[in-house]
Amino acid sequence: MKRYSLLLGATALALVPAAAMAERGSSGHLNIIYWQAPSTLNPYLSGGTKEVESSSLILESMARFDETGMMVPWLAESIPTVDNGGVSADLTSITWTIADGVTWSDGSALTSADFVFTWTYCTHPEGGCAQAGYFDGVTSVDAVDARTVRVNFAESTPFPYTAFVGSESPVIQAAQFAECLGARAPECTDANFGPIGTGPFKVDEFRPNDVIELSANPNFRFPDRPYFATVTFKGGGDATSAARSVCETGEFDYAWNLQMDPTILAGMAAQGRCAIEVSFGTSVERIHLNQTNPDPALGDARATVEGGPHPFLTDPIVGQALSMAIDRPLLTEIGYGAGGQPTCNVLPAPALYASTANDACLVQDIPGAIALLDGAGIVDSNGDGIREYNGVPMRVLFQTSTNAVRQDAQALIKQWWEEIGVETELRNIDASVFFGGDPASPDTFQKFYADVEMYTNNFAGVDPQAYMASWLCGDMPRPQSQWQGSNTHRFCDPAYDALVAEMVRTADLNERGRLAREMNDMLVRYSIIPLIHRGGVSARAATLEGHRMSDWDSELWNIMDWRRTQ
Repeated sequence: MKRYSLLLGATALALVPAAAMAERGSSGHLNIIYWQAPSTLNPYLSGGTKEVESSSLILESMARFDETGMMVPWLAESIPTVDNGGVSADLTSITWTIADGVTWSDGSALTSADFVFTWTYCTHPEGGCAQAGYFDGVTSVDAVDARTVRVNFAESTPFPYTAFVGSESPVIQAAQFAECLGARAPECTDANFGPIGTGPFKVDEFRPNDVIELSANPNFRFPDRPYFATVTFKGGGDATSAARSVCETGEFDYAWNLQMDPTILAGMAAQGRCAIEVSFGTSVERIHLNQTNPDPALGDARATVEGGPHPFLTDPIVGQALSMAIDRPLLTEIGYGAGGQPTCNVLPAPALYASTANDACLVQDIPGAIALLDGAGIVDSNGDGIREYNGVPMRVLFQTSTNAVRQDAQALIKQWWEEIGVETELRNIDASVFFGGDPASPDTFQKFYADVEMYTNNFAGVDPQAYMASWLCGDMPRPQSQWQGSNTHRFCDPAYDALVAEMVRTADLNERGRLAREMNDMLVRYSIIPLIHRGGVSARAATLEGHRMSDWDSELWNIMDWRRTQ
C-alpha cells in the first residue's frame, strides 16, 4: 500500500552483501551472553524479550524489521501490498507467498499448512498465547496452495502486517507441535525446548535458565550462511559481568541489554576490545499498577478479576500522585546516561504516535502530589506516616527483576513514595524467573502477585496497532490461560477496547496517530507510570562484523550475516 511504502523492503534476498569469499561456518564459534536466561524457546509461551530473542535464531516469520524500522521479506518472496495484489482492495485479507525452497532444519518443506497451524495454536480457546495480540482481528488463515498463505480479517485492516511478521510472531512446525494444542501447550517440553525451525541455527542442547548450544542449520536456504558454525547462548549473571565478559576478558562476543552504570560501561569500552551499540526504538521502562487485588488470602482468585479490584490503585488520583513523586531525569542520569531519555508515554515512538499531553510528569512535584492526595481526602488519620484509602493503609509491594540499575531505581522511588505517605516494600526476583512465564511459578511478571511492578518491553516494527491491543480486557493473564496474556496489570476499559477496534479499520495515518495517542493517554492516567525511553544498549567484540543493531525487532535479527574479522 502506498501509504506504507517507506516501511517495505524489496525482496527476500536484498538484505546485506555477503562477505567476500566467506562460507558457512567459516567464522567458527560465537559466544553470546544474555544475563536474563531464557526458560523456553517457544515465544508463544512467554512474553519475555529473552525468549523472543533466543528463539529468533531458530524460528522465523514472513517479514522482519531492519535497523531503520523498514519491513523486509524473510520467509516471504516479497511484501504483499495493494499495488502488487497481495493485499485485497477492501483491506480484508493479505496473501503471502513463501519463498521458493524454504525447508525446516529437519529437511522437510515449509508449507502454508504450518502457518495455518500456528494461527490455530496461538488462538486455541483452551490455551494461553503470549503473542495473541498479533492475531487480533484475524478470522481465519487459509492454505491457498503449498506456498501461499492468506490471512483473513473481520474488517478492513489498513495495516495487515501483524500475524507472521516480526520476531514475536514466527511460524512453528505443525508436525512437531501437533499434540501441543490448548492446555497441553506448556507440557510439550521437547518441542518447547528444541523447536525445529527455518532459521540459521538449530538447537543441539537447551538447559533452561542456563545455556543453549546451537549449530548452523545444514538446510538453511542461504548456502553460504550463517558464517558461524556454532553458537553458545549463555544466560544468567548480571549486566555488569556480561559487559566485562565482552569488553575486558573477551570470553564472549556479544552481550545484550547492558542496563548498568553508564560511566562504568564507557570505561570498559575505552579499553578498545569492544564497541557499544545503542539503538532507540520503542522500549520503555515503566511501572505497572495492579488493577486487581493480589492479597494472598484470596487464594485462586488472587490477582484476578474474580478477586475484585485493587483496594486503592484503581483510583487515578493515587496513580497520578505516585507518578508526580518520581524524578525521571535523575533516574535516567544515574541509570542510563546517553542510553535513556525521560518519558511520560508508554508509546514514545515513532514521532507520529508520541503524545505530548502528559509532559508535566517530566518535572518531579512531591508537594503537588501531597496536595493532590490531601485534597481527595486520602490522608494519614492516625499519624503513623501511612495514608489510608477508605480505611486501608496504603502499603505496596514493589517488585522487579534483579538488576543493579533497577534496584537503585526502586530505592529512590521507595523514598519518594514514602515522602507522600505510601509505605513501600521492595522485592527483586531473578530475571530468568520473573520473565520466564512458568505457569506454576508465583514469581512471574504475568502472575503479578504484587501491587506494582517495573520492567521494560517494546514491539516489533513501527506500527503500534498490535502493541496497543496488548491492553484489551480479554488479554489479561489468568489461570484459564495458563497465566499468559499481555495485559499484565489487568487494565480494562470498554472505551479503550473501542479505540483499538477503531484503529483496526482506520487507514489514514494521521487518524491512526490520534487513536494511538488517545490510547497511550488512557493508560498513563494512571495505571502505567512510564519512566524512561530506553535505547537498546549492547556490546560486541571489536572483531565481530555484520551486526546491525535494531530495536524494532530482535537484536539478533540478522545473525546469519555476523562474522569474525580475519
